Amino acid sequence: MNNRDKPILLVALGGNALIRKGERGTVTQQFKNLVLPIRQIAQLSQDYRIIITHGNGPQVGNLLLQQESCSDVPKLPLEILVAQTQGQIGYMIESTLDSQLMDLGVHVKPLISLITYVVVSEQDPAFLNPTKPIGPIYASKKQAPSGYPVAKTAKGFRRVVVSPKPVTIIEKREIKKLITAGFIIICCGGGGIPVVREGRAFQGVDAVIDKDLASAKLAQEVGVDIFVIATDVNGVALNYGTKDEKFMRRLNIGSANQLIADGHFADGSMRPKVEAAVQFVRDGGKRAVITSIKAIESAVKGQAGTEIIV
Repeated sequence: MNNRDKPILLVALGGNALIRKGERGTVTQQFKNLVLPIRQIAQLSQDYRIIITHGNGPQVGNLLLQQESCSDVPKLPLEILVAQTQGQIGYMIESTLDSQLMDLGVHVKPLISLITYVVVSEQDPAFLNPTKPIGPIYASKKQAPSGYPVAKTAKGFRRVVVSPKPVTIIEKREIKKLITAGFIIICCGGGGIPVVREGRAFQGVDAVIDKDLASAKLAQEVGVDIFVIATDVNGVALNYGTKDEKFMRRLNIGSANQLIADGHFADGSMRPKVEAAVQFVRDGGKRAVITSIKAIESAVKGQAGTEIIV
């Protein structure tokens, strides 16, 4: 099949693709964890044009902790830390993907990691209500360091930061050209670097954009066919973590919106994933699936995860 005839697949990797629950997040651990999802993506690249996006919650939180423990160097704002993690994680994904492609006998496949800006609105109400979890998970609120608000998540207590919704991806035209040229593209890392417009220029803001919502916006703007959100659970579940937990194989847009409105999904966790999948399908995307890191290939084949349908 000619490269231009292949459908476009966007895989949004959660932060757990690099750091698993209970791990310290050493470089060795992160490289080891990447092999499972990246091996599947390498295999899929034979039949699809690939875009990879990724989270950065644990990594950007760790950078905050590192700079807070050292008073001898100037503090960096969040948008700079997001940029740093785009380079860091992009390198790790790209090098792992290159190795996996070579193992498959694919020795000529252009890869690129792209530093990505994402426009947000200064009027976004999210600036008044921090909800995006970053950094390590703590057993109690008291254990978390000061400096940012702390909230209870499904996994424990974590720092939370402002997370405005993405308006547009600045590099969307460049990404389209790279797709056409046959590149596998790693972009929108950590949801992208959040910027606001100032006339014809842009100004970074102290925030972290949800990577799933940014990925859905990118998918819509560059014409993605299949949107896969890979996380640490099998898919969408009602009554998650209780004896009444019920996994949902398919979920239509109307039912998903009602479940969101009824508060079934946690902020900074499953809610933005469902919102992102709904947004993609509502805007004309062909397929959106929320699945586990280990089942990316199966989800693309329609054999795993929760598929959001019209």
